[in-house]
Amino acid sequence: MAAQISFFPVGNGDMTLIRLRNDQSILIDINVTTAADDASDDRPDVISQLRERLEKDENGRSFVDVFVLSHPDQDHISGLEKHFHLGPENDWKKEDDKILIKEMWSSPIIFRRASKNHKICEDAKAWAKEARRRVAQYRETSSFPDGERIQIMGEDADGKTDDINEIVVSVGDCIETANSIRDGAFSARLLAPLSPDDQIDEEELSKNNSSVILRFALQNKENTETCHFLTGGDAGVAIWERLWELHGETKSEWLEYDILQAPHHCSWRSLSYQSWSDLGEKAQVNDNAVSALSQVLEGGIIISSSKTIKKDDANPPHERAKREYLSMVGGDADRFFCTMEHWDEKSDLIEFELVGSGIVKKTAKTARAAATAIGVGGTATHARAHGDVARSRS
Repeated sequence: MAAQISFFPVGNGDMTLIRLRNDQSILIDINVTTAADDASDDRPDVISQLRERLEKDENGRSFVDVFVLSHPDQDHISGLEKHFHLGPENDWKKEDDKILIKEMWSSPIIFRRASKNHKICEDAKAWAKEARRRVAQYRETSSFPDGERIQIMGEDADGKTDDINEIVVSVGDCIETANSIRDGAFSARLLAPLSPDDQIDEEELSKNNSSVILRFALQNKENTETCHFLTGGDAGVAIWERLWELHGETKSEWLEYDILQAPHHCSWRSLSYQSWSDLGEKAQVNDNAVSALSQVLEGGIIISSSKTIKKDDANPPHERAKREYLSMVGGDADRFFCTMEHWDEKSDLIEFELVGSGIVKKTAKTARAAATAIGVGGTATHARAHGDVARSRS
């Protein structure tokens, strides 16, 4: 099959499904609200939309190969207990028909930092419990039962993960295995969560700023095209500023993308330290943070996983932030998408396929119909620093 990315219309929240060329699935966050589960409610039934896109195993059970939790906010994990099986796979019940999670990608840091200043919801607690169960199982046997794997995103504090280095991904490293399969279909570089050792104040490392940030490289069937996808949960300005300080001069390609999921639902707080409510249009963006998020490849696009963006509405999303993101894609409104606005106008998901000719946008009428192909990542880019004019590829 063609690799594809689906962005679900979940309001201010994230729910993204990557389907690899080998049919494997990588789900990043969920936000399945009570309204989304209500058949009488006219909001999108995102769990049914998800199930339509998932494979089933030999026992007829829907599953995701990988479930990535960026951070434990409610709008990134709602619906977990109701719709996903937690616990040993052999305990799955047909009458519940919950989705299996073959492999979890989870950071212990988000829960440690959340416990200091923030309460976490019941679904997040359930995730943490399941993550601890899988890690304990690995510590005991140095292996996983089929369908109960976990990879840890970044080392925990005080050497707490030193004894399980085999399942820990260090920041800066690439992941190339999903649910024990490694066949070149993808890689994902872990860029965050950062630690205090990375010169970020501990108070800045809140639950949002401990979000997992991944830069995926997805391959098409012919190995002729690559789609680079950058996603970062609710990471704020301090993290993006630091990532540019760390990588801007020597490893800026780590931040390059064909598709960017605008962090924190197109929030102003991912681009600036200055208060919009106090300063309005006089508020300035942080140049380093904007540079980190401006590494767009030719023809690249930006997705706001949010409610419709309106001027003077609550943040997030933020209309001024949208303007900044539009400037990153050359002011081309056809290269900026908002999930709920798209749903309201077209009643379908925002989905892209990676085919031989490039990245194409799918339409509701046919799975293969495309608007126009967009540029995909190669060796040359027009990645730019904030304020520069975008450069065409040579």
